[in-house]
Amino acid sequence: MIIHSIVPPELIFQDNAEHFSGQMSLTRNGIPMIVEQSGNMYKVIRIMSSDPADYLRMDFHPGSYISLYE
Repeated sequence: MIIHSIVPPELIFQDNAEHFSGQMSLTRNGIPMIVEQSGNMYKVIRIMSSDPADYLRMDFHPGSYISLYE
């Protein structure tokens, strides 16, 4: 079987549920992303957008923190 997807294989074939249990899907300013909650902030893990311009935004790049209450 061949899967053609933008989703990384570790999300499709999860072997360690503990590693992914803290991750959730969130849409902020129309940009879908995978985040982890860290205190009262979200840490951006992955951007799941099909728009290339979303990947150039410095406020939502992977590893950045965004406010929980926006």
